[in-house]
Amino acid sequence: MSIMRLWHGEVAIEKADKYEAFMIERAAPDYGSVDGLIKLYFQRKNEETKSHFLLVTIWDSIESIKKFAGENPEIAKYYPEDDEYLLEKEKHVSMYEIFYEK
Repeated sequence: MSIMRLWHGEVAIEKADKYEAFMIERAAPDYGSVDGLIKLYFQRKNEETKSHFLLVTIWDSIESIKKFAGENPEIAKYYPEDDEYLLEKEKHVSMYEIFYEK
């Protein structure tokens, strides 16, 4: 059964374009280097003063997620550069088993 992992972060609107580029250049290749990643969606929603980033990844197993995130896959993984952009670091991600897909 596949697993969906969701991470959310908020960035000041004036830093959002740079953070988007950082995510594409740094995070996407990191995710993509892990066997077991099925699909990756990076999404962004702008508000007046901040942008919300939602990362949705689909994995083939919990073991694959652990290869990426470590032994506690519900704990968010951050890069040193995130300190420059994120308004706060949410500690946990959400994970859901995918029981139906069409």
